[in-house]
Amino acid sequence: MRGIVWFRRDLRLHDNPALEAACEACSEVIPLFVFDKPLLQSRVFGSACVNFMLGCLEDLESSLAARGFALQWRRGEPVKEMVNAAHEWKADVVYWNRDYEPGAIERDRAVQQRLAQMGVPARTFKDHVVFEAEEVRGATGEPLQRYSAYRARWWTRWQATKPPVLPIPSGLCGDKSVPLSAPRAIPTARELGYEPLTPWIEPGEQNARRRLIRFVGGPIHSYVDGRNLPAIDGTSKLSPHFRFGTLSPRTAIHAALAGLAAGGRVSRPDVLTWIDELIWREFFQQVLSAFPRVADGPFRAAAVPPPREPGPERDRLFQAWCDGQTGYPIVDAGMRQLNRTGWMHNRVRMIVASFLIKDLRIDWQSGERYFMRHLLDADTAANNGNWQWCASTGTDAMRGYRIFNPALQSKKFDPDGSYIRQYVPELKTVAHKWVHEPHLMTPDEQSRSGCRIGVDYAAPIVDHRHARHEYLDLGKRQVTR
Repeated sequence: MRGIVWFRRDLRLHDNPALEAACEACSEVIPLFVFDKPLLQSRVFGSACVNFMLGCLEDLESSLAARGFALQWRRGEPVKEMVNAAHEWKADVVYWNRDYEPGAIERDRAVQQRLAQMGVPARTFKDHVVFEAEEVRGATGEPLQRYSAYRARWWTRWQATKPPVLPIPSGLCGDKSVPLSAPRAIPTARELGYEPLTPWIEPGEQNARRRLIRFVGGPIHSYVDGRNLPAIDGTSKLSPHFRFGTLSPRTAIHAALAGLAAGGRVSRPDVLTWIDELIWREFFQQVLSAFPRVADGPFRAAAVPPPREPGPERDRLFQAWCDGQTGYPIVDAGMRQLNRTGWMHNRVRMIVASFLIKDLRIDWQSGERYFMRHLLDADTAANNGNWQWCASTGTDAMRGYRIFNPALQSKKFDPDGSYIRQYVPELKTVAHKWVHEPHLMTPDEQSRSGCRIGVDYAAPIVDHRHARHEYLDLGKRQVTR
């Protein structure tokens, strides 16, 4: 029996259920990746994300080649390309791991229907999450809308099942390879219409596994505090790998829990806090799966202040935010880190999102789209869920009044300004006392520090205190309507 394994958001050999099933059931296996041409042309994602994906594919191609397989690839409309591949290669069955984004569900349903018309069954598997939306439900079977309730049931499910981690399939050997014509080299970013970049986080399964080992061997044990300090290497930076499936969440959770079981230098609160972040990821995936409308609008019609009206002033403020020229150092450092590297520290993501929505009163969807176009880990569910959390329109959001003070956040989580100075070099010689609010320096202090506000570094584009009061007043009016 000849089977096609359709790689998508699972660019790895370890713990890959679709690949395992194909190698077990088929005498011939064809690995295939399809470049979704309409999606690439939509520019939903940016160069950072595309280059990371290509690096992951090159790593997968190398790993398959070492076992006697050639990674086949096609570029076009996915439904058409998958049907054509199954027909041309006379496939008896097609395997893939499920995706839960609304567009992906619609695409996969169309592929299944077309394959069925050809008499070719599709075998699909759970992979991108530990538990699918239907597996973690409320007492009456309803989707859960509070993270705390979801987390409790998630852990109950984990303790009951302890989902295993699969090794590289023993059947992934050269005698199952199909002698097709050698595929062309994987296209470059430029050939796909994107700028070539070197990913700031190393792509591919091998790098993902090395990063996981390093993290669980060190930073995870001070994660409760370290995750909030952008100047240190206190987080796993595995989110791009989860996005493209070079590492499975099962593998990551088992690795973290293994440290607890081993004893020694282990901090239970820190380890469980990191796993909580992975459960948040699954919670947002569940929300998107159960309520696909969130991809296009707010989950709840909350009584939050209306965004600023379109026009030149709104555009000016938004562009300053995008460019990291707001005059608020922690905000500017975060946006410049994103623009330069394709990644931003999670604490800083919350700060810059709050600033855009609450201080500048710009719609959260504009920030969501900007992040999707610039992030290495551009993931619809996580990105949408976090932006709606900040906007107080999501499932688990505090209603209306979670407003971060950028200066206080900066002083608390980057006290000596190390992170700020790394990405805002205009402030390198500014004293610690002023690095969080350089506009408070006197003209003499500005001259001595070599940083003139409004010349060398931007003056604040809004006054936070005034913006906060304005936002709160508008919120009260919404409630009383």
